[in-house]
Amino acid sequence: MRMIHAILAPENLSAVTACLAENEIYRMTVSEVHGVSDTAGVAFSELSPEPMVRIEVGVNEDFVERAISAIEKGGGSRGRIFTYPLRDVIRIRTGETGPEAI
Repeated sequence: MRMIHAILAPENLSAVTACLAENEIYRMTVSEVHGVSDTAGVAFSELSPEPMVRIEVGVNEDFVERAISAIEKGGGSRGRIFTYPLRDVIRIRTGETGPEAI
């Protein structure tokens, strides 16, 4: 199981969620965030963070490459994708754990 975080430009959100849906990935969390990049030598007080969106998707191993490819396809040219191993997942409503909970 993996957790995938993608930081993207807001205008690419619809395209990414459509690409994820084409790959049978429907459950995700989307947050508004602000990001700063390419700021070597610039004082933090002078920075103007850009509005971005963060998509968080927990997937089973069979879906990792599909999810990453979908995000890359719809994500445009700005952003980052991070992946993390998931030790466990618990679905609160049913009590399911592990891959079945995703």
